[in-house]
Amino acid sequence: MGGGFFGELKRRNVPRAAILYIGSVWALAQGIASLAPVVGAPEGVTRWFLAAAAIGLPFWLVFSWRFEFTAHGIKPDSEAAQAPAAERRTANRRADLAIIGVLAIAVVLLLTDRLVERPAPVAPARAAAVPGERSIAVLPLANESGDDAQQYFSDGLSEGFIIALSRIDGLRVIGRNSSFQFRDSREGSQAIAARLGVTHLLEGSVRRLGDTVRISASLVKADDGSTVWAEQYDRPYRDLFALQDQVTAAVAKALQAKLRPPAREAGGNDRPPGGNVEAYNAYLRGVAAAELPEALAAFDEAIALDPAYGLAHAKKARALVAAASQMAGVEARDAYAAADAAVAAAMRLAPDAASTRIARGWLLMTRDLDWRGAQAEFERAVQVAPGDADALYQLGVARASQGDLRQAVALTRRALERDPLQALWYPWLASYLMPLGELDAAEQAIGKAIELQPQAVSNHALLATAKLLRKDAAGAGKAAEGEPPGPWRDFALALARQAGADRGAADGALRDFTARYPSGWSFQIAQLHAARGEPDAMFAALEQARAARDPGMQSLLYDALLLRYRDDPRYAALARSVGLPWPPQGASAVAAP
Repeated sequence: MGGGFFGELKRRNVPRAAILYIGSVWALAQGIASLAPVVGAPEGVTRWFLAAAAIGLPFWLVFSWRFEFTAHGIKPDSEAAQAPAAERRTANRRADLAIIGVLAIAVVLLLTDRLVERPAPVAPARAAAVPGERSIAVLPLANESGDDAQQYFSDGLSEGFIIALSRIDGLRVIGRNSSFQFRDSREGSQAIAARLGVTHLLEGSVRRLGDTVRISASLVKADDGSTVWAEQYDRPYRDLFALQDQVTAAVAKALQAKLRPPAREAGGNDRPPGGNVEAYNAYLRGVAAAELPEALAAFDEAIALDPAYGLAHAKKARALVAAASQMAGVEARDAYAAADAAVAAAMRLAPDAASTRIARGWLLMTRDLDWRGAQAEFERAVQVAPGDADALYQLGVARASQGDLRQAVALTRRALERDPLQALWYPWLASYLMPLGELDAAEQAIGKAIELQPQAVSNHALLATAKLLRKDAAGAGKAAEGEPPGPWRDFALALARQAGADRGAADGALRDFTARYPSGWSFQIAQLHAARGEPDAMFAALEQARAARDPGMQSLLYDALLLRYRDDPRYAALARSVGLPWPPQGASAVAAP
């Protein structure tokens, strides 16, 4: 009876129908999985399709039992069985060919998915400590002085320990920005260490009462939360530097590591060369100041107390350059002149300090558009302070500005290893990755920036750019809608419109943005024209951006939207006009948009 049933299944071509159904589902699933990211389909669309196909299989088998495909269309089995034997053999051969064709398509799609090279998503920063590597994060020392105005002092001492611990051979030290995000955190030591990717934490408190300083510190092992070393010190305020050295030496001993002697050159640490603790105190106030006048006053006080304080000059210069880049006209000229004087003083007093070199690089790049000169300064900063995350990041910016995107990516990732929660650096990393065609890694970097600072401007606009490069109109629109209200949101929405099929909406979005922002946004208007495939209008907008010294011109050699026109002679002329090298360094590695 069993043989008769299976024989009847074979006669009614149910096995052929089952194979054809399963093969078709397999081929369609391969196609959906490949196209889903491009068209912006939900992440689980392939899974839902397979579930629906599994539900449909029994119905298909019942249908194939009762009906057959014949040369004259679909017929009930009772009628199909009456057809001549030759006609039935022809129908079976057609079914076999259909099965072979469907399976061949499925195999081709599978091999394409496996063999075509795709950029693998790479985590922009460490998620865990590297086995065998020693690493540490200095959490902000709790201010137990009973005076909120003394917060700058406890923060300054914490940063001093970060600088001092960088003298331990083979120890990776996390930067201030990432460590300080755990101020007053309720997370346990193990959880914090895991987020920072370190093997140890240095935590504690500081209390300054009159002429006395008390520091309590403990070294915690990340894997089990145990305390490796702990101590409390009470010292006169005048002995502050000796106290810092004592704590640093104790940590090095607990780690069984070698501590290099303090740098001999002026500016090799954050202390005034004359040892004036009041100058150091003023310097700490300048670093913590939120407003430029307050910061300048504090740095000037530190310099007055110790005229040889090169680091105070360097920090003053950086504050002035940052402010001048947001100014215009006489105001900007005066700020740059003051920054120039501060840089000159820092170069005279502390020429081999990383902060001095970074300050001079900033000035050359921002005011003079001297990209190669800036690169030389940042390279020197990395030489003297290989573990300085800021120096690595700044060198990455300089390399990208000259078109060397592979080096820029490597340097920025090294910087993020040392400051993994520095939200401002991830968008730069994404900008370097996009022209290389590494869109998965770029979107991952943008996602990290959004995770760290959900309300920061321009991150969603950058994500919309990545989606546009994928020709994902729906994804670009969704990303643009996430941008906080303001000019960047208007730009992101206008950009997303250019990826859509509605040309009327795209034209209107461009007109509206151009009318609303007639000045200060020429570079973004150029990007919109690039997305539309309008090189003449793009170059006209870029000329306006160049005349206005738009900071966007720095990204001319790594802007993924504009670079599609890099073979146009006007592109080379424009790059040279703003001091950028042509051909770009590493240009051969740049993928065509």
